[in-house]
Amino acid sequence: MTLERKIARFFNLTDENWMKHANPVSVWTRYSVLPIIVLSFWSRVWIDWWCLLPGVVSILWVFFNPILFKRPKSTKNWASKAVLGERVFLNRDKKKIPEHHEIPLHGLLNAISSIGVILAVFSIVYYSIWGAVMGVALAYIGKSWYLDRMVWLYEDMKNDNETYKSWEY
Repeated sequence: MTLERKIARFFNLTDENWMKHANPVSVWTRYSVLPIIVLSFWSRVWIDWWCLLPGVVSILWVFFNPILFKRPKSTKNWASKAVLGERVFLNRDKKKIPEHHEIPLHGLLNAISSIGVILAVFSIVYYSIWGAVMGVALAYIGKSWYLDRMVWLYEDMKNDNETYKSWEY
């Protein structure tokens, strides 16, 4: 079982919930989470313990976002294809992906994104505005590039598999 499949199970991404998560609004609103977390915990000096409220709401948003939206009217857009590509990628132990996608770039991009998150958290603790900006930027560059690779993977795979092809409408 791939790590991505374990994560999908944790987030309760059933077939129906994957399609809800493929709604572009779901994808784009998840991009709001990290800056809100940084700002909320950064504000602990000004609003004291109240900073936990937007921070906790943002963290909860990460978990509930994938299942709160309706199925998209169309999956013929970058954001939807990125989610569908993630779904293809997590099944790579069951359905072989093309050789040119079997490179360590996916792991590297996730590592870059993770380093960005760690830098952002470290910067919140030590009030480093440049560190926080750099951390958020690094996290989003890594994640966005990873998602772009998922779009490419989905585009390469959808014509060879009826299940994958049926996801696009």
